[in-house]
Amino acid sequence: MPLNGAPISSQGPSSPPPTASASPSASPKATPSKAPTTTTTKFVFPVAGTVSYAHVHHDYPATDIMAKCGSQVRAVTNGVILDVTRVDKWKPRVNAGATRGGLSISIKGDDGVRYYGSHLEYINPSIAPGVRVAAGQALGKVGETGDASACHLHFGISPVCKGTGDWWTQRGVIWPWRYLDSWRKGGSKSPVAEIKAWQSKHGCPTKPLVDP
Repeated sequence: MPLNGAPISSQGPSSPPPTASASPSASPKATPSKAPTTTTTKFVFPVAGTVSYAHVHHDYPATDIMAKCGSQVRAVTNGVILDVTRVDKWKPRVNAGATRGGLSISIKGDDGVRYYGSHLEYINPSIAPGVRVAAGQALGKVGETGDASACHLHFGISPVCKGTGDWWTQRGVIWPWRYLDSWRKGGSKSPVAEIKAWQSKHGCPTKPLVDP
């Protein structure tokens, strides 16, 4: 008998009440995951109206899009204007590569590719370096400025590199026709992979890779 004379209980120490456990068959509700979204870059053929062009060019990759003088020239994709040349400084006796394009515009697309058009007869006043443009937006009109013997838009695709001043790259480094073929039909074939491969091989040249 204990010192205080209280009887000894026959039960052991009290146990905490059992806790409820989840049913073995229960499982947490799965949170549905959102389907991955993909964004397709929009492209528009650079000249409105009736056009023609060949899958060849003279001494470097580019495309001459033949069109009626005054035909609308459009931004091929969303982007920002990199460079604008509003004065035709071409002189045949000098034959400088930097001035052959006459009136010209280059755009840095949101895809990181540079798109260039030259020989324009007119450039809209609102088009200036740093201005944002949308695919299909009017930029100017087809002409025959610079070293051109007929109305057409010289169209080139290249890496951005310096952005301005590197006319030997800006004028074009890959063949545009396969992309133009797609855009003309409402497609969205992108030159990004080909431009990345070209730049991986050539970098940003500091002079023309072919004769000026």
